[in-house]
Amino acid sequence: MPNRYQQISAVKIKQVFLLLLICSLIALIVYNLALFIPSVLGALTLYVVCRNLNFYLQEEREWKSPWAAAAIIILCLIVLIIPVYLLGDMIVERLGDSKSYMEKFNVFLNKIHDYVFSKTRIDLLSKDNLEGIKNSAAKFSTSALSGTFNTLSVVASMFFMLYFMLEKPRVFERVVANAAPLKRANINLIGEKFRKLVMANAVGIPVVALGQGIVALIGYLIFGAPSPMLLFALTAVASMIPIVGAAIVYVPVGIFMIAEGSTGQGVGVLIYCLIAVGLTDNVLRFTLLKKLENIHPLNTVFGIIMGMNLFGFMGLIFGPILVSMTVLLIQVYRDEFSTDENELILPEPKEIEEKIDLSI
Repeated sequence: MPNRYQQISAVKIKQVFLLLLICSLIALIVYNLALFIPSVLGALTLYVVCRNLNFYLQEEREWKSPWAAAAIIILCLIVLIIPVYLLGDMIVERLGDSKSYMEKFNVFLNKIHDYVFSKTRIDLLSKDNLEGIKNSAAKFSTSALSGTFNTLSVVASMFFMLYFMLEKPRVFERVVANAAPLKRANINLIGEKFRKLVMANAVGIPVVALGQGIVALIGYLIFGAPSPMLLFALTAVASMIPIVGAAIVYVPVGIFMIAEGSTGQGVGVLIYCLIAVGLTDNVLRFTLLKKLENIHPLNTVFGIIMGMNLFGFMGLIFGPILVSMTVLLIQVYRDEFSTDENELILPEPKEIEEKIDLSI
């Protein structure tokens, strides 16, 4: 009579125990080194962006690997860190100390409230709502500053890790590929998808933000908006936020100018930015970002919300990447272990059309 109860093999027990031990150690490491997660993500992002240049210097130009890695890091410092530092320094210098800034912000909100109420007699911006906006703005500003400017150790460790990634890129990529317990096809799929996501977020989004900021700056200069360079910086940063974007900056500016008595100039700022900045956003997103990677808007929205909570300002870049990679890993898991023979990762529309034509 066959045995109704089969014993679990000792090999499987050892395998499960080892996996639990590995997961526990990884969780312990991540928990205690959570501060440096942005460093790892930043190093991977810069590695992907500079990968082709690194191979060109080392394999075609035959530079020694330490010199190639050092040159790329210096280039990254010049292109990324210095402009960000100058932009932050300009914002801090223009805004002054926090007390003076909050006083100006309060006057700004009160003038908008008085103007809207005098024209509509509808107290949409009640004193309670304004107080809530002030408190929220102060809280957000404090958290953003603490999460953005207190990152010296994160930036230093990011470039430290990036150096060793760039020094021996073939070895680094081989170690990562061999460590993944997946099919070779899925490893290649994840690598290619990650490269496209990084290029779309780390290159595409800043380019779109800079383009909107420049277009808005032209309007600020034409219609005489106060502190146009500061508004340019704020508009470029705000444009990276989905749904509302640059309107967070230029709509209050236009209303403020109208409330100050410059009705024609304020209306001009509102109409110009609504048309020109909005058109710039649509053109760049449907040309540049579509070529780099077609990221679903929901991935961007939820990714930015999650990324800002986890990483501060850098979450604008890393958040959407993490959400998109999570969705991809779920698809890869189904491909690895599911018995469903249906196609799991949908092809592009052009591929579907080709399959239809071939079948006909």
